[in-house]
Amino acid sequence: MKYFKSILILLLVFFGVHAFSQSRSELEKRKAQLNKDIEMTNNILNKTAKDKKVTLKQLNLLRAQIRLKEEKINTINSEIRLLDGQINENVNQVRSLQSQLAQLKSDYAAMIRFAQKNQGSYSKLMYIFAAKDFNQAYKRMKYLQQFGEYRQKQARYIEDTQSSIKGKISQLNRNKLDKDHLLNDQEKEKTTLGSAQDKQAKAVNSLTSQEKKLKQDLAKKQRDAQQLDRAIRQAIAKEIEIARIKAEEEARIAAAKAKAAGKEAPAAKTGSVLNTTPEAAKLSADFVSNRGRLPWPVANGVVTQFAGRQKIGVNVVVDNTGWIIKTNPGSSVRSVFEGQVTTVIDIVGSTVVIVKHGEFFTAYKNLASVNVSKGQKVSTKQSLGTADGQAEIEFHIYKSREEQDPKYWLAPN
Repeated sequence: MKYFKSILILLLVFFGVHAFSQSRSELEKRKAQLNKDIEMTNNILNKTAKDKKVTLKQLNLLRAQIRLKEEKINTINSEIRLLDGQINENVNQVRSLQSQLAQLKSDYAAMIRFAQKNQGSYSKLMYIFAAKDFNQAYKRMKYLQQFGEYRQKQARYIEDTQSSIKGKISQLNRNKLDKDHLLNDQEKEKTTLGSAQDKQAKAVNSLTSQEKKLKQDLAKKQRDAQQLDRAIRQAIAKEIEIARIKAEEEARIAAAKAKAAGKEAPAAKTGSVLNTTPEAAKLSADFVSNRGRLPWPVANGVVTQFAGRQKIGVNVVVDNTGWIIKTNPGSSVRSVFEGQVTTVIDIVGSTVVIVKHGEFFTAYKNLASVNVSKGQKVSTKQSLGTADGQAEIEFHIYKSREEQDPKYWLAPN
């Protein structure tokens, strides 16, 4: 029974460490990505540091950097909580193993004392020959044999338990060292976060002092964005209309064939006209099943503007429908899912590619070059083109005519 308890404790230790390492691994992976993103924003900001004129793009980068640093601090806090839990668990396991070791040693000492009292061959023979009959003598002989084997097993249990205690103490020390490193990293990030927040406050003040000029610039950008949005929606509406005409034609032909054969006309298909074919319906279903897991349109990038309203200072508000993702100039812009290119247009100084995924559409703006053409089928992560010199990709998702927020569709970066 005691041996079974030892094995049970060792199994619990193994599975507990395995589960901990999985969670820790995920947090370490996320922290590594955050470090990468923070470094990218630092590099971009350093390139513009000489420019004394503060721009909205600089402010957006600072805000993105602050968000990333806050997330990194939260990730470190999660790691520390995991380590605290593991440290407490290791301490309890060491105490439990030490208690069990003490009991094993006590039992083993009792066996040694018994063996010393009966260590002579004569004593063992007398113990056997004192039996009432042959059956009892045989049992006594087997008992002495098993007693010797049990002593050897107990000695091995003691060695195994001592080894486990040593391993747990070593792991406990590593956990404490890891925690110290995390606390140092956390303090460093808090300091740099404060510096970034100060820069952001100065940038907001600078932009607020230029409120009139800023509003004019934003008004022009808003007009360009609206013009682009109309172009995208018109392109989508055209695809829907083409699909509707095709569906009606197919329904008319099917009804004529049924009438000629003296049969009842097939029931009209319900749902989106974009899903009338089995292939389109499957593509739509697959797109939906990957909600929250779609790859990003760029391999490396930081969101500088999310969908929704963004306030700058007191009186200036920016409205975004999609995401603006800062990447590196010349980076490949990728399709987030398999589909078919429906549109490649140049409008308001920007090249846009639209890809249809059943009843869903994705739009990619600010491409310097394009690798695909209208009607071409593309696969997930296939390059559509490259980012322009500004390296700010604008990304949109639509379900038919209804725009979607990318945060519900794209996988965590």
